Amino acid sequence: MAETQVELLPSVDQISRTLSRSEIELLLEQHHQDSFTWALACCRRNFDLAQDILQMSYVKILDGSAQFEARSSFRTWLFGVIRRTAVQTMRNLVVREKLLRTLFIRRNEPVIPEPPAYLEYSLNSEKLVRALLKLSNKQCAVLQLVFYHDMTIEEAALVMKISLGSARTHYARGKKNLAERLKDRNNE
Repeated sequence: MAETQVELLPSVDQISRTLSRSEIELLLEQHHQDSFTWALACCRRNFDLAQDILQMSYVKILDGSAQFEARSSFRTWLFGVIRRTAVQTMRNLVVREKLLRTLFIRRNEPVIPEPPAYLEYSLNSEKLVRALLKLSNKQCAVLQLVFYHDMTIEEAALVMKISLGSARTHYARGKKNLAERLKDRNNE
């Protein structure tokens, strides 16, 4: 009697195949719009900074500094790269600002440019964006990932490099705070 072997499908962690540059470029192109809106969220809606963050993220990916190891979906990994790039860039900007103040070099406060006409929001969207920006950074980020980028809380936790419990807490508190802020705005 001949024994038959049963092939088991490899788990995501066991996949070690690297993507070719053309596959990466195609995936980046497919996720570009969502990536840009996520970069905007990471930069607190600073359009120019979001463009820079996205470009730096793409450079990291294409030059191999950030490598996809198939531990999660490509999109989740990409959002993580964008977030880490934004966090590092924001830290660098804060350090630079402190150094400039220490050296008594005066700088004008940065002016946040008006969004281009194609990014105009309706009145309700403006209220929502203002309310979102008043939340803590983590609450805002979790809500953005879940609502605007259709991620699960688990995927948002992976992107943000926080525990699932912490992500759930930020999600619940963020929804509650957002509802209160929107309710207060409607009473004004």
